[in-house]
Amino acid sequence: MGQIAIGADNFLYPMPMVLVGANVGGKPNFLAVAFFSAIQMKPPVLAVSLEKVRYTNDGIKENKTFSVNIPSAELMEATDYCGIKSGNSVDKSGVFEIFYGKLETAPMIKTCPICMECRLIEVVDVLTDNIVFVGEVAETYMDDQYLTGGIPDLIKTNPFLFSVRDKKYVGIGRIIGGAWEAGKNYK
Repeated sequence: MGQIAIGADNFLYPMPMVLVGANVGGKPNFLAVAFFSAIQMKPPVLAVSLEKVRYTNDGIKENKTFSVNIPSAELMEATDYCGIKSGNSVDKSGVFEIFYGKLETAPMIKTCPICMECRLIEVVDVLTDNIVFVGEVAETYMDDQYLTGGIPDLIKTNPFLFSVRDKKYVGIGRIIGGAWEAGKNYK
């Protein structure tokens, strides 16, 4: 068996699923997103790539805020619904119980294990069908049941991933090693 060429494509997957929230026309709206990334840790900066035609974009631009909510596997159906239904045609303001943090205009989801409210710092037009929203995390909110030793516990939060090529959601299994530790004995 050897390596074969399968074409130029983006195979950085599976990707974490998040729900991006913004107030659009005075109502909270959420969109399921897998094209999302952390850019840096200090200060914490995130990037969200959305198609230029997305309903949520107007709210992010208008309020200069958005939220990134990490749903648990238990919220998979509601998350998928927010990805297949557009705010242009469906009012999604009642899908989740929401709350607002210190920025006051970035709706967040109470039942998501991790919620980050972001201040928009840049909009990047990448000359494709997408636009990238870069935001600094103003605050992160969690229920203490998802913490172990004061830090977020990945297993307790039970997030899920999106496998774009086979259109499947994938759960996260087990811890396989310690970061910055596992390689110390490699020879």
